[in-house]
Amino acid sequence: QALGIAQGSLDCAAMYSKERKSFNKPISSLYAIQEKLSSMSVKIDASRLLIYKAAMLKDQKQPFIKDAAQAKLFASEAATYCSHASIQVLGGMGFVSDMPAERFYRDARITEIYEGTSEIQHLVIAGNVLKEYN
Repeated sequence: QALGIAQGSLDCAAMYSKERKSFNKPISSLYAIQEKLSSMSVKIDASRLLIYKAAMLKDQKQPFIKDAAQAKLFASEAATYCSHASIQVLGGMGFVSDMPAERFYRDARITEIYEGTSEIQHLVIAGNVLKEYN
């Protein structure tokens, strides 16, 4: 779910930035906008890879608890980052309920809370890391 929210946020911001013009040029040509889109893309791809790794380990009946916690933690934080960045790209339009960015932000924040808060995911990850050093 978090990955889908992050991807939707990027899609919304990228499409809007190509349509919205400032000084007769699309805002997608501005460095600040490109940096946000780039950061969003990196976080989404990293989330996807962490999710695939955890799923692959589970399918292979390998230990996957640490990897699943890492994927959940990173993807939920990426969703929050991406949805916030999307609102920034959209500016005032980011808060209009007709635009999906506002909903993405609300939905992203809850992914850091339910099914284990980010703090709990850190505890799970740390506990598993420490087991590797026994």
